[in-house]
Amino acid sequence: MTRLDAKVYDLSGLKCPLPVLKTRKYLASLSSGATLIVETTDPLAVIDIPHFCRENGHELIESAKTERGHRFVIHKV
Repeated sequence: MTRLDAKVYDLSGLKCPLPVLKTRKYLASLSSGATLIVETTDPLAVIDIPHFCRENGHELIESAKTERGHRFVIHKV
């Protein structure tokens, strides 16, 4: 389930902790209610991104394995 107006942020090739740090910074620039799709190849992102969302109150709409890595769909609260 993704929204048509969602921003896509490709963080492929970056290693921990960069995907979660860059996601945090990018989300800070978005308005509340925005949806962000994060694409990553970092295997630790499956732990870091959901933890970040829980700690900061953002809704993790989807976490899915992709051909190249993982996709996270985040709704900014």
